[in-house]
Amino acid sequence: MSDFTVGDTDFLLDGRPVRLLSGALHYFRVHEAQWGHRLAMLRAMGLNCVETYAPWNLHEPRPGEFRDVAALGRFLDAARQAGLWAIVRPGPYICAEWENGGLPHWVPGHARTRDERFLRPVRDWFRQLLPGVVSRQVDRGGPVIMVQVENEYGSYGSDARYLRWLAELLREEGVTVPLFTSDGPEDHMLTGGSVPGVPATVNFGSHAREAFRTLRRHRPEGPLMCMEFWCGWFDHWGAEHVVRDPEDAAAALREILECGASVNLYMAHGGTSFAGWSGANRGGGELHDGPLEPDVTSYDYDAPIDEAGRPTAKFWAFREAFAEYAQGPLPEPPPPPAPLSAPAEARLTAWAPLDAVLEARGGAEVSGPVPPTFEELDVDRGVVRYEVTVPGPRQPYPLIVRGLRDIAVVYVDGERAGVLTEEDERLKEPVAGHARVELWVESLGRVNYGPRCGEAKGITGGILHERQYLHDVRARGLRLDDLDDVSDVPFREFDGAGAPGLYRGAVTLRGAGDALLELPGWTRGFVWVNGFSLGRYWSAGPQRALFVPGPVLHEGENEVRVLEFAGAPGQAPTLTGV
Repeated sequence: MSDFTVGDTDFLLDGRPVRLLSGALHYFRVHEAQWGHRLAMLRAMGLNCVETYAPWNLHEPRPGEFRDVAALGRFLDAARQAGLWAIVRPGPYICAEWENGGLPHWVPGHARTRDERFLRPVRDWFRQLLPGVVSRQVDRGGPVIMVQVENEYGSYGSDARYLRWLAELLREEGVTVPLFTSDGPEDHMLTGGSVPGVPATVNFGSHAREAFRTLRRHRPEGPLMCMEFWCGWFDHWGAEHVVRDPEDAAAALREILECGASVNLYMAHGGTSFAGWSGANRGGGELHDGPLEPDVTSYDYDAPIDEAGRPTAKFWAFREAFAEYAQGPLPEPPPPPAPLSAPAEARLTAWAPLDAVLEARGGAEVSGPVPPTFEELDVDRGVVRYEVTVPGPRQPYPLIVRGLRDIAVVYVDGERAGVLTEEDERLKEPVAGHARVELWVESLGRVNYGPRCGEAKGITGGILHERQYLHDVRARGLRLDDLDDVSDVPFREFDGAGAPGLYRGAVTLRGAGDALLELPGWTRGFVWVNGFSLGRYWSAGPQRALFVPGPVLHEGENEVRVLEFAGAPGQAPTLTGV
């Protein structure tokens, strides 16, 4: 039995009570040609609403340079066509296990506060984004039923004036549907993240009654909603794959529904963090201030609808729970997208060393007394080559890189000398002078949650030879999005050596369909198929293959490019059906 009065827990739509049975599905993690299928899967599970974030950094990679902001509007149109309401969570911070929590690397001032240096670009961004939301609100015949103010702000800060400013900005820009906030069901989060007069929702994975009682202490009246019901979880490189038992998740879902509350499954369908947009966490317990834990490319999330759009055991358990609250029979799931019919190996025929790729597609070289950060070089996702000279003659001393974020392949006089990380900043072998040192530093994803969100990437503390700082550092950055076009890269015939660099070749397919790309023996890097960036691969696991959406592939010859940072034995990348 419910501890709450059903009816007093609902949202109001045109004066009538509405219970939202929603599922998170991020338009930017699903190929646009497959939106319709995934939305139909939500309907078949028993949902009446879809929820999505909007990642600022994806749409404004450089100040004033806006890219396909209209994608959100097209997704909302697809939701309406599927018969679903929509919840929009525009941020500007979104978390979402997404690079920097959706905040651009270039954003100035103190992010997520009322610092005017931060508020100015937020205002500009919202004025680009919100017209596509406002015109699709439910009171204008569209699907948008609610819009969120910030995101889990009580987990981060307590600048109430900033939250009020955001709420007022949303209203000024034309948002007329209900606003809301979402936070963990803890007193400090609800006090820090709520806005007077704006409904508050809570996020959790279990113990619904306890969570809603906490919410009721802060909001004695108004709707009850779990805005993020964590029915699965995400994976980190080098860690174990995380799963949640379907029956356990279904029991927790039933408890929410028994309370008369609305719910949003996080995630209903996770999809994929294509193009290297995966974020990272900081371990070390509740303070989130420990070692870096970069997120894998797959955002499958152990969700009820898997990365390839297929129903899982969790889907059927949830459908059974939702069916008890449906007004009539639920629609049957649509057929899954066709998989690739036959496996095929890619034949790599050309290769370019990293130096040549950097010369062709990198930014301008910068010289200065100390290493510049990725942010100072305008690199969001990618790699930076740092060069410094160890003066001589001098005896061998330890080479130490202070404040390394995140991983560096080091060369001394052209020979590979080792790999450094944030946790292991000292080369194993001392370096004598005179010597030329190169450090190819790669970002593994900016932190998307906690107090270290927004921290700089690259070499942030200097390069030491014993206790002496080495100055006169040269640096040059290579952004991933600058590799979408490689027509000016001087490729040479691939000799099978497997050195670091950019590889190019093709795979011939009979038919097309959803596929998995495996790279046996390769270490760490990124893959493009027909110019579409699949994201990062890494032998550290647990992810062993990259999802390739069927619409990316076609009958016949398909281009494959692999950017390998550490070196590989040259085994052929292989495509197989999902």
